[in-house]
Amino acid sequence: MALTILDSVEASQAFGEGWAVDLVGGEIFALHGVLGAGKTQLVKGLGRGLDYRGDVTSPTFTIVHEYRGGRLPIYHLDLYRIKDEREAIEAGLEEYLPSDGVTIIEWPDRIASLLPPQTRHWELQVASLTERTIWRKQ
Repeated sequence: MALTILDSVEASQAFGEGWAVDLVGGEIFALHGVLGAGKTQLVKGLGRGLDYRGDVTSPTFTIVHEYRGGRLPIYHLDLYRIKDEREAIEAGLEEYLPSDGVTIIEWPDRIASLLPPQTRHWELQVASLTERTIWRKQ
């Protein structure tokens, strides 16, 4: 559980880009952290690492954004507006657990019992206006 300090938006994106190297599809990343912790910046970097060339934005209001056209599809879920697992199931979000691509989940605590054991959990914290910390939870 190594702690990494990300001192800029670019550093956060580069960290996410590094995740892409060994991905083959079916991976699930659960990103834990408060609003503004940098979760979407990691997804932007992951998209770049998977050769996705479009815009990556937060799906807070749409719940899911699908990014295709890179080496693997990316399914970016933001569950901030989901109340519980029942609502997630009704919305059809189980189809992304796992998927043919890479699934990234913001606010994963909303569907904790639906997450498969292979889910990679990461914690992000705001250290200052410009710094974030990130570590892999066990």
